[in-house]
Amino acid sequence: MAGRLDDRPPDVTAAATRLQSHVTSNVANVSQAAALAAVSGDLSAVAEMRDAYARRGALMFGMLSEIPGVTCVEPQGAFYCFPSFEAVLGNEIAGKRPATSLELAEVALEEAGVAFVPGEAFGAPGYGRFTFACSDDDITEGIGRLAKLLG
Repeated sequence: MAGRLDDRPPDVTAAATRLQSHVTSNVANVSQAAALAAVSGDLSAVAEMRDAYARRGALMFGMLSEIPGVTCVEPQGAFYCFPSFEAVLGNEIAGKRPATSLELAEVALEEAGVAFVPGEAFGAPGYGRFTFACSDDDITEGIGRLAKLLG
């Protein structure tokens, strides 16, 4: 019966097995060199990035916390804030009454040009996710616009 494993030439089977092993089971040399450089090289850029994210997180947290009706837990290592808008939902905002954070996200985008991910995407209705993986100026501008909209 053609195609049975027993009928295949052993030298071809051995070569195919070796090829498959080298193609799919080993780390590429470039990846190994990059990993070595990452753990043994100069880490000053990492410290600078960590400090920048800490500063930006504190800036965004402070600005969000000053908006009446918005509560926020200080970020603890992520690069986003996750404030609650529950106290502002249902209020009139730019002539609309958003009842959910999804509706509030639409109003914020349309009226203030500020984008955030509604909490519904994370199983947390009434909340919003704001990244601070951007510049200090962008945070100040964006959260300032949101504060003006909600104020």
